[in-house]
Amino acid sequence: MTIKVTVRPYRRRFHQPLQTAHGVWTERAGALLQLRDDRGRVVYGEIAPIPWFGSETLEAALEFCQALAGTLAADEGIPARLPATQFAIGSALRQLDPSPRPPRGGGSRHTHSCFEPESLEPDVICGLLPAGEAMLGGWPPRVALGHRTLKWKIGVFPVAHELAWLDQLVNDLPSHCRLRLDANGGLTASEAAHWLEHCDRVNANPHSCTIEHLEQPLPPDQWPDLVRLSQRHNTAIALDESVATLPQLRACHRQGWTGVYVVKPAIAGSPQQLQDFCRQCSPPQLVFSSVFETRVGRQAALAVAAACYQGRSPIPALGFGTQGQFDDDWDIWPPSHIWNQLR
Repeated sequence: MTIKVTVRPYRRRFHQPLQTAHGVWTERAGALLQLRDDRGRVVYGEIAPIPWFGSETLEAALEFCQALAGTLAADEGIPARLPATQFAIGSALRQLDPSPRPPRGGGSRHTHSCFEPESLEPDVICGLLPAGEAMLGGWPPRVALGHRTLKWKIGVFPVAHELAWLDQLVNDLPSHCRLRLDANGGLTASEAAHWLEHCDRVNANPHSCTIEHLEQPLPPDQWPDLVRLSQRHNTAIALDESVATLPQLRACHRQGWTGVYVVKPAIAGSPQQLQDFCRQCSPPQLVFSSVFETRVGRQAALAVAAACYQGRSPIPALGFGTQGQFDDDWDIWPPSHIWNQLR
């Protein structure tokens, strides 16, 4: 079977620039793929790379797609150096597969239909808070919407300021709420230890909200320090940048990481291989997360999450609280409508 491939790049401006330890992100660049098979069926995929997370650049992805000369064999090999492209083409091809592999494992109420973007309720999604002091005014509307888990980017402002804001947030948040702190690898070892000591004290108070984990406190190349920190503190550490792609995920699992794995399907690589890894290796704690993709990539990523969570209950809040972050209304458009806007 030969498949016609068409690629259209996109750019989306964030409504409010996203501040992280990697810098300020003002615009999301990516590309949509349209695949048309011999029977005239049309499906869509999305390339949503984040180079500073370890994926390819958008330019490298587009160069590969252009080299296909407009056609794709169903079993076309895509290099591992292009994980976002692997995901985009792999997830689109899965839609054309007339006999997809059934999920393994026991039954669960968390099926693909429960993970449709339109049906996700706020209580199963982690709400994203603005960086800095602005989060003190950002949490009430998110909790009012029904979010019970919130995520705050740290490592952006001086540690003393952020810890003071954290104390105020913990005092104000309802006790049933859970909080994730995301450092994006922007802390030093001493700063990370200071944060974890603070988190341990918060979590020791039965009347306060829970700090669920500290996400990627150190860069991936500081693996020994990450392991030591995880052994010395009660608050969980989540790996994110360290497990951005499937080879990294496998490597950390082989090295015996027993903490949280934050998986971003859209940049991890082959969706089927990721699904197989999750089933076979069964990492203890998986949190699936967005890369600020459009609803095309979002739906494909959620399908992988649903398959990987099959038979697991309860599941942690999904890191897909990214809707409403852009100066457009693509979140409510069907894929074909978004595609047509890119002409």
